[in-house]
Amino acid sequence: MRTVVIGGTGHIGTYLIPRLVASSHEVINVSRRKRSPYRDHGAWQLVTNVELDRSTEESSGKFGKQIRGLRPDVVIDLICFTVESARHLVETVRGEIQHFLHCGTIWVHGPSVQVPTTEEMPRKPFGEYGIRKAAIEEYLLREARLTGFPATILHPGHIVGPGWEPLNPAGHFNPEVFERLARGEEVVLPNLGLETVHHVHADDVAQAFQQAMVRRNMATGESFHVVSSAALTLRGYAEAVSGWFGAQSKLRFASWDEWQKTVSKEDAAATWDHIAHSPNCSIEKARRTIEYQPRYSSLEAVYESLRWLIDHRIIKA
Repeated sequence: MRTVVIGGTGHIGTYLIPRLVASSHEVINVSRRKRSPYRDHGAWQLVTNVELDRSTEESSGKFGKQIRGLRPDVVIDLICFTVESARHLVETVRGEIQHFLHCGTIWVHGPSVQVPTTEEMPRKPFGEYGIRKAAIEEYLLREARLTGFPATILHPGHIVGPGWEPLNPAGHFNPEVFERLARGEEVVLPNLGLETVHHVHADDVAQAFQQAMVRRNMATGESFHVVSSAALTLRGYAEAVSGWFGAQSKLRFASWDEWQKTVSKEDAAATWDHIAHSPNCSIEKARRTIEYQPRYSSLEAVYESLRWLIDHRIIKA
């Protein structure tokens, strides 16, 4: 199986491409520039790397033709962010491939009504990212339904893994929160700390893509949540992190108006995005249909990420 992965040296591709190579796929990685994956693996020696700047090539109408020219059986698109970009690619590979897999996001959902949220719930996204990704999902599923285009959409949660900083218990990415919890210092959380976040290890996301390919007949024309088995409350998450370091958590809670004054505008914006969504998604459809079985819980995935950050002295704990 000749498989083209667009954006394969990022979080997901770091784990997905070695899985594909191990499954005897002939893998072509398309990236904007030469970049090492987050994790070394011998499988990369068997991968063909092609440098293409997607934005530049799309603006000249060439990108889709260049992907088609690689003669793929499967296309995995990990970095598509607009309907126009998706349509450009679909129209040029239509009728030439067996399977097209798109990386979405659980932010195609707006605030939860009933939890855990299932894939069948109506889409009410907010924010540019969620709105655009929901539009791509709608387009691809319509193409699958009306024209038979072999599309599958996988919606990851907050991706974590060795090599990058995980979403922290305050709902943003400043590593200082982890350091304060490790030292037993006070950490202020917004509201009552009962909003939720839903992590997933990058290797579990890779597993889901691989399973969707294995069970292509069941996965075509469908979308799936790809998260851990359970979401975390901010408060429970913070208490767990403190416990990893043998510390007693010292948490204080503040109303949003008060809390946002305690952090930078960037951190406040990130937290607002996360707590306004408060994702809590079901994976029952993915379990049943493509036999997705996440290896990591949310806390286990974060723990591995945090351990890497400490070992590499990015976080002092």
